[in-house]
Amino acid sequence: MRYLFSLVSIGMLIVAISQLSACHSNLDIKTAQYAVNGQKLYKTHCENCHGAKGEGLGKLYPPLTDHDFLQKNRSQLACIVKHGLSGEIQVNGEIYNQQMPANAQLTDVDIAYILTYVTTHFGKADSAYTHDEVIENLKNCQ
Repeated sequence: MRYLFSLVSIGMLIVAISQLSACHSNLDIKTAQYAVNGQKLYKTHCENCHGAKGEGLGKLYPPLTDHDFLQKNRSQLACIVKHGLSGEIQVNGEIYNQQMPANAQLTDVDIAYILTYVTTHFGKADSAYTHDEVIENLKNCQ
């Protein structure tokens, strides 16, 4: 029974990676794996406010589809996910001023997974937001 479960799990992972890679054919295997793991975590921790497609929620919660915002603020994204955010931000030319709660329970690697998913799936990035990058960026949170 465990063998069958393992085979099914591996098969599902391969299918998920191949589907993600098909959408973003320039992703390497590590980035695709990070994004698959990130998709699961995104659904649990982010989707309620930011939407299944990263579209946000009206004027309440910003979309995660603004590539320029993601790129310009890349070094702050880990801090935002881990510690939350308050105050005004501008995304896609719109001002948002709702407090984002902290996600202190997420590990550094969880944050790397989520940010890889967001930046490759909703943004235009083609590389992983690495675990080392998260660790380094979290040291510089203000």
